[in-house]
Amino acid sequence: MARKFVNFATEKDHLYKALCRQKKAQQHGNRKTPILWKHVNDINQDISRKTARAILDFAILYNVDVIVFEYLDTNGKKRGSRKQRLQLWRKREIQRIVEHQAHKCGIRVSRICAWGTSALAFDGSGRVERGSYMQDGKEKYNYSICVFPNGKTYHCDLNASYNIGARYFIRELLKSESVMTRLPAEANDLRYGTGTTRTLSTLIRLNADLSTSCA
Repeated sequence: MARKFVNFATEKDHLYKALCRQKKAQQHGNRKTPILWKHVNDINQDISRKTARAILDFAILYNVDVIVFEYLDTNGKKRGSRKQRLQLWRKREIQRIVEHQAHKCGIRVSRICAWGTSALAFDGSGRVERGSYMQDGKEKYNYSICVFPNGKTYHCDLNASYNIGARYFIRELLKSESVMTRLPAEANDLRYGTGTTRTLSTLIRLNADLSTSCA
Protein backbone atom coordinates (compact mmCIF):
# COMPACT_ATOMS: atom_id res chain seq x y z
CA MET A 1 0.00 0.00 0.00
CA ALA A 2 2.95 2.33 -0.63
CA ARG A 3 1.94 5.77 -1.89
CA LYS A 4 3.77 8.64 -3.51
CA PHE A 5 2.68 11.92 -5.05
CA VAL A 6 4.67 12.84 -8.16
CA ASN A 7 4.78 16.61 -8.37
CA PHE A 8 7.63 18.62 -9.85
CA ALA A 9 6.68 21.95 -8.31
CA THR A 10 9.80 23.86 -9.38
CA GLU A 11 9.50 22.74 -13.01
CA LYS A 12 5.78 23.59 -13.06
CA ASP A 13 6.54 27.02 -11.65
CA HIS A 14 9.03 27.59 -14.48
CA LEU A 15 6.38 26.45 -16.96
CA TYR A 16 3.74 28.85 -15.66
CA LYS A 17 6.21 31.75 -15.69
CA ALA A 18 7.12 30.93 -19.29
CA LEU A 19 3.42 30.88 -20.17
CA CYS A 20 2.95 34.28 -18.52
CA ARG A 21 5.81 35.75 -20.60
CA GLN A 22 4.27 34.33 -23.75
CA LYS A 23 0.84 35.72 -22.81
CA LYS A 24 2.23 39.20 -22.12
CA ALA A 25 4.03 39.17 -25.46
CA GLN A 26 0.77 38.40 -27.24
CA GLN A 27 -1.02 41.14 -25.31
CA HIS A 28 1.56 43.61 -26.62
CA GLY A 29 0.85 42.63 -30.23
CA ASN A 30 3.38 39.85 -30.78
CA ARG A 31 1.07 37.24 -32.30
CA LYS A 32 3.89 34.92 -33.36
CA THR A 33 6.25 34.02 -30.54
CA PRO A 34 8.09 30.85 -31.68
CA ILE A 35 11.03 31.28 -29.30
CA LEU A 36 8.77 31.67 -26.26
CA TRP A 37 6.62 28.70 -27.31
CA LYS A 38 9.74 26.58 -27.84
CA HIS A 39 10.80 27.39 -24.28
CA VAL A 40 7.35 26.39 -22.99
CA ASN A 41 7.39 23.12 -24.94
CA ASP A 42 10.92 22.26 -23.78
CA ILE A 43 9.96 22.71 -20.11
CA ASN A 44 6.76 20.73 -20.62
CA GLN A 45 8.64 17.88 -22.30
CA ASP A 46 11.13 17.80 -19.44
CA ILE A 47 8.28 17.50 -16.93
CA SER A 48 6.72 14.60 -18.86
CA ARG A 49 10.03 12.72 -18.98
CA LYS A 50 10.71 13.25 -15.28
CA THR A 51 7.15 12.17 -14.41
CA ALA A 52 7.48 8.97 -16.45
CA ARG A 53 10.84 8.23 -14.83
CA ALA A 54 9.40 8.77 -11.33
CA ILE A 55 6.50 6.38 -12.04
CA LEU A 56 8.82 3.70 -13.33
CA ASP A 57 11.31 4.10 -10.46
CA PHE A 58 8.47 3.72 -7.96
CA ALA A 59 7.24 0.59 -9.73
CA ILE A 60 10.70 -0.96 -9.76
CA LEU A 61 11.26 -0.11 -6.09
CA TYR A 62 8.23 -2.17 -5.06
CA ASN A 63 8.65 -4.94 -7.66
CA VAL A 64 5.22 -4.42 -9.23
CA ASP A 65 3.90 -6.79 -11.90
CA VAL A 66 1.72 -4.29 -13.74
CA ILE A 67 1.32 -0.51 -13.99
CA VAL A 68 -2.30 0.57 -14.42
CA PHE A 69 -3.22 3.79 -16.20
CA GLU A 70 -6.55 5.42 -16.92
CA TYR A 71 -7.49 5.49 -20.58
CA LEU A 72 -7.66 9.27 -20.98
CA ASP A 73 -9.36 10.87 -23.94
CA THR A 74 -9.04 14.66 -23.74
CA ASN A 75 -9.66 15.37 -27.43
CA GLY A 76 -12.04 18.08 -28.45
CA LYS A 77 -12.48 21.63 -27.24
CA LYS A 78 -11.33 22.31 -23.68
CA ARG A 79 -13.48 24.45 -21.38
CA GLY A 80 -13.05 26.02 -17.99
CA SER A 81 -10.29 27.85 -16.15
CA ARG A 82 -7.91 24.86 -16.48
CA LYS A 83 -8.25 24.36 -20.25
CA GLN A 84 -4.67 25.49 -20.93
CA ARG A 85 -3.28 23.06 -18.35
CA LEU A 86 -5.29 20.23 -19.93
CA GLN A 87 -3.99 21.22 -23.36
CA LEU A 88 -0.38 21.11 -22.11
CA TRP A 89 -0.82 17.89 -20.14
CA ARG A 90 1.27 15.34 -22.07
CA LYS A 91 -0.56 12.29 -20.73
CA ARG A 92 -0.03 10.17 -23.85
CA GLU A 93 3.68 10.99 -23.91
CA ILE A 94 4.05 10.01 -20.25
CA GLN A 95 2.21 6.72 -20.77
CA ARG A 96 4.20 5.96 -23.93
CA ILE A 97 7.53 6.47 -22.17
CA VAL A 98 6.46 4.41 -19.15
CA GLU A 99 5.13 1.58 -21.33
CA HIS A 100 8.32 1.44 -23.41
CA GLN A 101 10.62 1.38 -20.38
CA ALA A 102 8.36 -0.92 -18.33
CA HIS A 103 8.44 -3.64 -20.99
CA LYS A 104 12.23 -3.58 -20.84
CA CYS A 105 11.97 -4.29 -17.11
CA GLY A 106 9.39 -7.07 -17.55
CA ILE A 107 6.52 -4.97 -16.18
CA ARG A 108 3.16 -5.07 -17.91
CA VAL A 109 1.04 -1.96 -18.56
CA SER A 110 -2.75 -2.03 -18.46
CA ARG A 111 -5.47 0.61 -18.86
CA ILE A 112 -8.93 0.95 -17.37
CA CYS A 113 -11.92 3.20 -18.04
CA ALA A 114 -11.39 6.63 -16.48
CA TRP A 115 -15.07 7.52 -16.03
CA GLY A 116 -15.95 8.05 -12.39
CA THR A 117 -12.59 7.23 -10.83
CA SER A 118 -12.33 10.74 -9.36
CA ALA A 119 -16.05 11.40 -9.03
CA LEU A 120 -16.88 8.31 -6.93
CA ALA A 121 -15.77 7.80 -3.33
CA PHE A 122 -13.58 4.72 -2.90
CA ASP A 123 -15.61 3.60 0.13
CA GLY A 124 -18.77 3.26 -1.97
CA SER A 125 -20.65 6.12 -0.29
CA GLY A 126 -21.44 7.85 -3.60
CA ARG A 127 -20.31 10.87 -5.61
CA VAL A 128 -17.86 13.30 -4.07
CA GLU A 129 -17.98 17.09 -3.95
CA ARG A 130 -14.74 18.60 -5.16
CA GLY A 131 -13.16 21.90 -4.22
CA SER A 132 -14.99 23.29 -1.19
CA TYR A 133 -14.50 21.77 2.24
CA MET A 134 -14.74 22.77 5.89
CA GLN A 135 -11.73 23.10 8.18
CA ASP A 136 -11.84 24.53 11.72
CA GLY A 137 -15.35 25.78 11.05
CA LYS A 138 -14.28 27.74 7.96
CA GLU A 139 -15.06 26.98 4.33
CA LYS A 140 -11.94 26.58 2.21
CA TYR A 141 -11.33 25.87 -1.45
CA ASN A 142 -8.80 23.43 -2.88
CA TYR A 143 -9.54 21.57 -6.11
CA SER A 144 -7.28 18.71 -4.97
CA ILE A 145 -9.57 18.00 -1.99
CA CYS A 146 -12.91 16.20 -2.18
CA VAL A 147 -15.65 15.54 0.37
CA PHE A 148 -17.42 12.17 0.48
CA PRO A 149 -21.21 11.98 1.03
CA ASN A 150 -20.51 10.64 4.55
CA GLY A 151 -18.48 13.78 5.35
CA LYS A 152 -14.98 12.33 4.98
CA THR A 153 -12.41 14.72 3.48
CA TYR A 154 -9.85 13.11 1.17
CA HIS A 155 -7.31 13.88 -1.53
CA CYS A 156 -8.91 13.57 -4.98
CA ASP A 157 -5.94 11.94 -6.69
CA LEU A 158 -5.45 9.41 -3.89
CA ASN A 159 -9.14 8.54 -3.97
CA ALA A 160 -8.94 8.08 -7.75
CA SER A 161 -5.81 5.90 -7.52
CA TYR A 162 -7.61 3.47 -5.18
CA ASN A 163 -10.47 3.17 -7.67
CA ILE A 164 -8.07 2.75 -10.61
CA GLY A 165 -6.25 -0.12 -8.95
CA ALA A 166 -9.49 -1.72 -7.76
CA ARG A 167 -11.03 -1.69 -11.25
CA TYR A 168 -8.02 -3.50 -12.66
CA PHE A 169 -8.18 -6.27 -10.04
CA ILE A 170 -11.97 -6.63 -10.40
CA ARG A 171 -11.68 -6.96 -14.16
CA GLU A 172 -8.92 -9.55 -13.93
CA LEU A 173 -10.76 -11.56 -11.27
CA LEU A 174 -14.10 -11.60 -13.07
CA LYS A 175 -12.40 -12.76 -16.29
CA SER A 176 -11.31 -15.95 -14.55
CA GLU A 177 -13.73 -18.87 -14.91
CA SER A 178 -12.46 -20.47 -11.69
CA VAL A 179 -13.35 -17.34 -9.74
CA MET A 180 -16.81 -17.12 -11.29
CA THR A 181 -17.61 -20.71 -10.33
CA ARG A 182 -16.59 -20.02 -6.73
CA LEU A 183 -18.86 -17.01 -6.34
CA PRO A 184 -22.35 -17.43 -4.82
CA ALA A 185 -25.18 -17.85 -7.30
CA GLU A 186 -26.65 -14.46 -6.40
CA ALA A 187 -23.31 -12.69 -6.96
CA ASN A 188 -23.88 -11.72 -10.57
CA ASP A 189 -22.43 -8.79 -12.50
CA LEU A 190 -25.07 -6.42 -11.10
CA ARG A 191 -23.73 -7.01 -7.61
CA TYR A 192 -20.34 -5.73 -8.68
CA GLY A 193 -21.61 -2.94 -10.90
CA THR A 194 -20.21 -1.96 -14.28
CA GLY A 195 -16.78 -0.71 -15.27
CA THR A 196 -17.76 2.92 -14.69
CA THR A 197 -19.26 2.42 -11.21
CA ARG A 198 -16.76 0.09 -9.56
CA THR A 199 -14.70 1.40 -6.64
CA LEU A 200 -12.41 -0.01 -3.99
CA SER A 201 -15.47 -0.99 -1.96
CA THR A 202 -16.57 -3.21 -4.88
CA LEU A 203 -13.25 -5.06 -4.76
CA ILE A 204 -13.59 -5.52 -0.99
CA ARG A 205 -17.08 -6.98 -1.50
CA LEU A 206 -15.82 -9.31 -4.23
CA ASN A 207 -12.95 -10.47 -2.05
CA ALA A 208 -15.36 -11.15 0.82
CA ASP A 209 -17.56 -13.29 -1.45
CA LEU A 210 -14.53 -15.26 -2.62
CA SER A 211 -13.35 -15.78 0.96
CA THR A 212 -16.81 -17.05 1.95
CA SER A 213 -16.88 -19.49 -0.94
CA CYS A 214 -13.49 -20.90 0.13
CA ALA A 215 -14.51 -21.32 3.76
